[in-house]
Amino acid sequence: MNTDNTITEPTADSEFDLTTEEGEEEFIDRPWLRPGKWYVVHSQSSYEKKAVQAMQARVQSMHLEHKVYEIVIPMEDVVEFKNGRKQTVQKKMFPGYILVRCELDDDSWLCIRQTPGITGFVGQNQRGQRPTPLSKREVQQFLAPKDEGEVAPKRKAPKLDYDVGEAVRVKEGPFADFQGQIAEINADHMKLKVLVNIFGRDTLVEMDFGQVAKL
Repeated sequence: MNTDNTITEPTADSEFDLTTEEGEEEFIDRPWLRPGKWYVVHSQSSYEKKAVQAMQARVQSMHLEHKVYEIVIPMEDVVEFKNGRKQTVQKKMFPGYILVRCELDDDSWLCIRQTPGITGFVGQNQRGQRPTPLSKREVQQFLAPKDEGEVAPKRKAPKLDYDVGEAVRVKEGPFADFQGQIAEINADHMKLKVLVNIFGRDTLVEMDFGQVAKL
């Protein structure tokens, strides 16, 4: 999985591993160990990049780089067939959502919340209490880079007897163990669009037949 990052800074809290044959330190990125906490904000659909640019500009104009560290649109590599050719393209993992790593206080909250295109924090109740940051497991699912050369696990031949509206469990990928409901079936390309509840909102996610299992 790849991410579209801005305001990214190397930090001392990232881990290192002595794993190279020459004894040199190999940098291993651990997004959940970076300073601050990861929060989810909701943006207007199809305006994620503009919202990121606007937020970056607000952070700089308000001199809050020491509080708002990183803004990310989570992306993933998706294999598609176009004109009979197989190609890998990047797509948003969950459209309409942006991840922000920050030290959340009144200043940073106001900066983020009042950014044009941002409709609010996910997980904030009506009483105005602070939103809940992502857990380590959630950060791992959505931001942890894949190991170089990592090979996807072999899948069993997928079954084609799915129905729209059927409940399924995601078996692999960043949404592993999530449950959802089939919203669309593309039998020609053996793909499904599954309605998955992410960050408290139902989001359509495209998957291969082999990535899900019936409940």
